[in-house]
Amino acid sequence: MAYKRFFFGLITALGITGLLGFSFYDDPISKIIQQLDKWGNERPIEKAYLHLDKPYYAAGDDIWFKAYVTGGSQNKLTTISGVLNVELIDGRDSIKQSLKLPLKDGVAAGDFALPDTLYQGGYRIRAYTNYMRNAGSEYFFDKAISIINNTLSSNAKSADKITTNKSVSVNTSGKADVQFFPESGNLVGGVATKVAFKAVGVNGSGTDIKGVINDNTGKQVAQINSTHLGMGVFDIIPVYGNTYTAKITNADGSTNTVTLPKVLDKGYVLSITDAGAQNLQVKISASKNLLNQGAANVLLVAQSQGKVYYSDQIKPGNVTIPKSKFPAGIVQFTLFSTGGEPLNERLVFVQHPEKLKLDLSADRQTYTPRQKVKINVDANSNGKPAMGNFSVSVTDETKVPLNEANENNIMASLLLTADLKGYVEQPAYYFNNVNDKTRADLDILMLTQGYRRFEWKEILNDRFTPNVYQRESSLQVSGTVTNPSGKPVANGKVKLIDFDDIDYTKDTVTDARGRFAFTNLTFEDSVRFIVQARTDKNKKDVVIKLDSIAPANAAGKNAADYEISVSADLSVYVQSSKELYQAQMRYGVGNHVIPLREVIIREKKQALKYSSNLNGPGNADQVLLARDLQNFACIRIADCLQGRLLGVTFRNGVPYSTRSYNRPMQVIIDGVYVEPSFLNSINFIDIQAIEVLRNIGSLGIYGGRGGSGVIIITTKRGGDNEYTGPVTGRGIKVLYPKGYLKARTFYSPQYDKSGVNKQLADLRSTIFWKPDVLTGNGGKASFEYFNAGTKGNYRVVIEGIDTDGNIGRQVLRYKVE
Repeated sequence: MAYKRFFFGLITALGITGLLGFSFYDDPISKIIQQLDKWGNERPIEKAYLHLDKPYYAAGDDIWFKAYVTGGSQNKLTTISGVLNVELIDGRDSIKQSLKLPLKDGVAAGDFALPDTLYQGGYRIRAYTNYMRNAGSEYFFDKAISIINNTLSSNAKSADKITTNKSVSVNTSGKADVQFFPESGNLVGGVATKVAFKAVGVNGSGTDIKGVINDNTGKQVAQINSTHLGMGVFDIIPVYGNTYTAKITNADGSTNTVTLPKVLDKGYVLSITDAGAQNLQVKISASKNLLNQGAANVLLVAQSQGKVYYSDQIKPGNVTIPKSKFPAGIVQFTLFSTGGEPLNERLVFVQHPEKLKLDLSADRQTYTPRQKVKINVDANSNGKPAMGNFSVSVTDETKVPLNEANENNIMASLLLTADLKGYVEQPAYYFNNVNDKTRADLDILMLTQGYRRFEWKEILNDRFTPNVYQRESSLQVSGTVTNPSGKPVANGKVKLIDFDDIDYTKDTVTDARGRFAFTNLTFEDSVRFIVQARTDKNKKDVVIKLDSIAPANAAGKNAADYEISVSADLSVYVQSSKELYQAQMRYGVGNHVIPLREVIIREKKQALKYSSNLNGPGNADQVLLARDLQNFACIRIADCLQGRLLGVTFRNGVPYSTRSYNRPMQVIIDGVYVEPSFLNSINFIDIQAIEVLRNIGSLGIYGGRGGSGVIIITTKRGGDNEYTGPVTGRGIKVLYPKGYLKARTFYSPQYDKSGVNKQLADLRSTIFWKPDVLTGNGGKASFEYFNAGTKGNYRVVIEGIDTDGNIGRQVLRYKVE
C-alpha cells in the first residue's frame, strides 16, 4: 500500500513538473516579462544629471551645479539613494576634488571652488550614487569641461590649445577607424539589410568619410557617405558565400579598406523605420531557407528602463506599432525564438512632443545694464499645471559664447547618454532643434550602439549578477570588533565621539559577528571622529576594523572630448575671465592663493635605513624623524607639518614649496608617487621619517615630476622602535570620514543696496544662478536678479523634472543695451 502511495505521488509530481515546463514554452512571453519585471524590481535603474551654470571655466571660478537623480522606469526623482558623489577629475584620471551631497527628494546642489593654481586643461565632472556603481562607471553622469588659467605665472599653459596628457585613442595609423553595424546584428544571405557605419579619427571623434562597397568579384554594390560626425547608413542585399569590402577615402584624401561582417546563410533581420509622428514600422525578414521550411513564429519584445511596453508572437512580416505605447527615450526591440533564445536586437529612440512645457517670460525684450529683471515661470504637463523642481542659470553670451551641440542638456543626458555604454559625441545636437535630419541622424546613432544594462540569457535563466554596492540612504560609520586573535566580539559596546564636539556621542552594540553600524548620520566634511570599543565586560583589549568603500575607477568614456582647440568662443572667455581675475586680486576676493611668510627650521641631516630617496638616504634639505613627531597633537599630518618644514606651506592640506607657489610638491611614500592630497591619509604614528627636497641639486634626479619640490615619506617597518610617544592603542580608532559639502549660496549682487562693489559685480560671467526654483500646484514660479554693468546678449536656461518624471528644458534670450 505504501508502495502504491509512493508511486502515485511520484506520477503526480512528474505531472506537475511537466505542466510547469509546458507552461513556460506555451507562453514564453509571460516568462520574459516576469523575469524582466523581477530584474527591474530588484535592480531599478538610477541615473544622475548635473545642470552646470556655464559650459567652461577659469581657474579661480566657482562651478555651480544642481544634481537630479532619477530612479525606476518613469524617470521620477529617486527614492533609492540618499547620497550623491560628485568629482572633478583631470585629464590624467586623477580626482582633484570630491564631494558628498545629501539627496533630498532626488535633488541636491553644490559647487566646486577652483583654486587659481589649477592647471589649464581638460577636466571631467562626474556624479554617481554608490548603488549606480553596480551598473559600471560607463553609466555615471560624466561631462568633459575646459578650464583655462589666466594667472601670469608659469603654471598657465599656452592658451592656444586646451589639451590633456591622456591618450584619447588607440588609433595611431592616421586613418579613420571604421566599423560597420548591420541592422539587428547580422548580414543574412538574400535579405535586404540596412548597414550603419561609424568612422572615428585619431582624436576619438567622428570624421567624415566616403567610399564604395565591393563584393569579392570587384563589383560595386553600394556607395557610402557619412552624414553626421562620421556616421552614415546604406542598403545592401548580401549574397551568402560572397565577401564584402569597403574602399574608404578619408577626409585628408588617404584611403584604406575595411572588411564587412560575414554573411550568414540562415537567420532573421529585424528592421524598424520611423513611419511618421505616430507609428513605428517593424519588418521581420527571414532567410529563404527558413521560409522554405515554413518559418516558425517568433517573439517580438520591446522594453525600456527594464519594463516591457510591447510584446507579441508573430510570423515574419510587417507590423505597425504606435509610438504612444512607449515612453520617450531608448527602446530595445528584441526578437526571440519561441524557445526564448534571443535572435536579433535593435535600438530605437522614441521622441514625443515634450510633455512638460516650460514657458519663461520677462516683462520686456531689452534691458539696460544693472537693471533689475524678473522672470516668470509657467510649467504645464499635458495641458495642466505641473509641480516640479528646477534650476536656472543666466549667462552673458557676449562673454560666454557656446556651441549648443556641445552643451550640457538634461534631456540628452537622462534620455540618451545615461542608457548607453559607449561615447556619444555632441548628444545635445539631437534635442536642440528636432527635425527630419536630427531624427535620421539619431536613428543611425542607435544602429551603432548597444544596450548592455543586462544580458537576456542571465535574465531568462534567473542568474542575476549580485549587487556589490549597496544603496546609501545616509552617511554611516560601520565596522567589526574582534579580539587580538581575530575572533568577533559579540555584544561589544561601541561609542562614536566627535573629536571637535565631545558632547556629540552615539552608542551601539555589536552583533554576533562583531559587526556594528552608526546609521542615519549627518555631518559636514572635515569632521574628526573617535571610535571606541569595549567588550561586554568593559575590557578594552579589542581591535576595531572600520569599513571603507574603495573609490570608483576614475576612467571615463568621454576621453574624446578632452582635446579641444581654443575656438573664438573660448578665446572670448579667456579675455573676460582675465579681467575678472585681475579685479578680484585688486580687491582681495575669490579663490586665490595668499602667500604665507616663510618659516625657517634648521635640521641636521640624518641617514635612514629604508629611505627611497634617489639621492641617498638622508641626503635632503631637511629631515624629520619619528622622534621629532612624537609630541604632535594634530589630526591631519598637514596640520602637524605647517610651519615646521623649511620653505614649505600647506594650502587645503596640499604642500607647496615657497619657490613654486603655483604647483604642489610631489609626495612619495615608500617609493610610490602619490597625489599631494594623499598626504593626509597617513597617520603620523606610522611615519619613520620625512625628507624635504627643494634645491635644484637634489631635485634634478627626479626630472619634471620633482620640479616643484619633493616630500619623501618613509613609513615604519616591523622592529622600528624609535617612536616612544603616545599611541592610539587598542579599542580606539581615529576616523576622518568624508562628510557632506557645506552648502554655499551664489552671490547675486543687489545694485540698489549700498556696499556693493559694482566694478567687480559688473565683470561676472554667470549673471545669476538659482538651483531651487519650485513650481507649486498652479505650476508657476518667479525669480529676480540684476543684470551686470555691461551690455550684451543674455541667456536664461531652466531645466528640471516634474513630480510625474517628465523632463523639461527651456531657453530665453534678451538684450542688455
